[in-house]
Amino acid sequence: MNRHSEILAKSEHNGSICLYQHLKNVADIAVVVSNHVGLDKQIAYEGAVLHDIGKVSPIFQKTLTSSFKPKPGFVFRHEIASLFFISLVPESHRDAVIEMIVAHHKSMYKDTRDLGFLDLDDNMDSFAIHSEQFESWCPIALEILESLDISTHPISIEEAEANYNYALDYCEERKSYCSLWRGLLMASDHMASATESEVKLPLDRIFVQPDLAFYNRQSKVYPLSLVPINTNKKHTIVTAPTGAGKTDFLMRCCKGRVFYTLPFQASINAMYDRIKADLSNTDAQVYLLHAASNLKVKDGSLEESIMQRHVGASVKVLTPHQMASIVFGIKGYEAMAIDLKGCDVILDEIHTYSDVVQAIVLRIVEILVALNCRVHIGTATMPTVLYQKILSLLGGTSQVYEVKLDDRVLETFNRHQVYKLQEKEEAFQVIADSVSNKKKILIVCNQVKRAQEMYDIVSDLYPNIDKMLIHSRYKREDRVRLEDELKKNFNVMDDIPCVVVSTQVVEVSLDISFDVMITECAPIDALIQRFGRINRKRTQDTIGHYKPVYVLAPPEYDKEALPYSKDVLEDTFAVLPDHGAIMREAEVQEMIDTVYPEEHFHNIDYTGVAFSDGKWKIKALCHRSKSALLETLDINSAVCVTEADKEAYLMGDTLERSELEIPISYHSIAHRNLEQIDKGMHPFVIPNKGYDEERGLLSDYCKTEYYQSFEIL
Repeated sequence: MNRHSEILAKSEHNGSICLYQHLKNVADIAVVVSNHVGLDKQIAYEGAVLHDIGKVSPIFQKTLTSSFKPKPGFVFRHEIASLFFISLVPESHRDAVIEMIVAHHKSMYKDTRDLGFLDLDDNMDSFAIHSEQFESWCPIALEILESLDISTHPISIEEAEANYNYALDYCEERKSYCSLWRGLLMASDHMASATESEVKLPLDRIFVQPDLAFYNRQSKVYPLSLVPINTNKKHTIVTAPTGAGKTDFLMRCCKGRVFYTLPFQASINAMYDRIKADLSNTDAQVYLLHAASNLKVKDGSLEESIMQRHVGASVKVLTPHQMASIVFGIKGYEAMAIDLKGCDVILDEIHTYSDVVQAIVLRIVEILVALNCRVHIGTATMPTVLYQKILSLLGGTSQVYEVKLDDRVLETFNRHQVYKLQEKEEAFQVIADSVSNKKKILIVCNQVKRAQEMYDIVSDLYPNIDKMLIHSRYKREDRVRLEDELKKNFNVMDDIPCVVVSTQVVEVSLDISFDVMITECAPIDALIQRFGRINRKRTQDTIGHYKPVYVLAPPEYDKEALPYSKDVLEDTFAVLPDHGAIMREAEVQEMIDTVYPEEHFHNIDYTGVAFSDGKWKIKALCHRSKSALLETLDINSAVCVTEADKEAYLMGDTLERSELEIPISYHSIAHRNLEQIDKGMHPFVIPNKGYDEERGLLSDYCKTEYYQSFEIL
């Protein structure tokens, strides 16, 4: 029984959670997690109970009061004080318990502001600071531990110091290593902290084995549904066109909990909705993970919203960027490793990543193999050199079940007539003819600004038809609305002309089908993905019927070709058929290998990857700053909000703030000298003129001179 409810784990502002209750919650979760990842349950319990016991110190309790104002140089790390009690656990358990305690908040050394365990020991008399008043608060700590079924004995100041020094020696000797014990504690602590003040701990809702029997359905229309999974090989690579039943096939390959990865937010939103509907009659817990995942599920239960980022989902849908922490050793990477260990990981449309992102994905594959994951890769297209690289990482043909459709079947997926356009003016005639014939038109541009310009032109030419612009630079609440409108309204229109102008966000796994496409030239693999949005609905009646795609010639200058290489665009344009010739699926591989005769794999070692050549390279119990990832992966790495939304952002909760955020590349906004809010995701404040609900972010107006408060002095 707890006799010390006055001892808090969190301040009143954070819920006034009693320390006893917090330790019990973390321990209960830790036992469940350890049981599912193959770690010792007793050690997990002991480490979880001890991890925050240092918070009993009156010095820490004082920091929880609203009146507390720390003096310059004040330091008290409760996890260091928790180490004083490690002699209460069996000697054989102590090393693991230390790993759970010592760095669950800070990197062990070289931490921000030098607050890591080794940092503090090097720079001050850390033991003396953290053991102040130990004799007075130790008995209270022991009583709390006794009430949590930890056998105790009186601990003298000398024993406390011996425990401290043992932990110090252990940490100093640690080599490069990924500590699953640290990951276990961090995962359990985060889950407890997220739930204990708002919902009941969902211990019966985590690590539920998904029932994937739904995906055993068969249809001649989807040839992969007829391919058996009778193999003992651990991993899978399946190559097949859009509409062949790849999603169902990949899910059938899975034997445990599933991580389903796709390249873009729009595509994972759509896949999340699909899988959640597919498994709605089972006990499977399907969660979504990206920057706006809480926003996506805001109409669901509070528990569902809270659980998105935590361990133990039956199926988790995400982009590889959410797994990139394990590549660079970003804070919390061990918790991600714990969640992934022994799971099935689907990497769908893996070929769509380029340069740095592709290199990160290849690193992820290496780490997944090391974590004993089963890796299942789906692709519509892939250069042979990339295919062989991935095959090698997975252990070669003896470990990989390779599935490809034969040419006879591929012929049934021919559905596009290709026309090359040399001038943009030709595109406007195509639009005019398509509108007259009541067709659904999809226009794809490679840059947001050009998509906005095209949308403005279409709006002027056709003010009375339904139209939409969609790209990545919207407020997250607007982006969710647009995706829903695209799928539910535009996608189902028949005999009504409409125009959707988009960027690359429509390339992957958005289940939409249009009649006509006009697209800027993109790399051959990206184009094939785009073509998959035209004549997508596959039935027995549609096989053998074709719809047109029009491809604009590559631009004259390198800058206009971005984010792609002008040379790749020119090579792609050269291999495409023309004059309405059929795009033949059986010839796609040859086209891809012509454009990509060799693959220059990007080297990301200089950024300090955490895993390389089959070994962890990062010092155990340490992590790197998030900037290591953001500098390497500059994709939506920052957010901004409008002036009008600034106050609401400052006052809002996490979900309310997420709705207001506009994703943007850090490097495109950082140099503009805009105000930045020191709350939440630290958004840049853009002028109101810099955002339009219909057109999204207007970069030309994201400058200080357009602030409403700006005055000419």
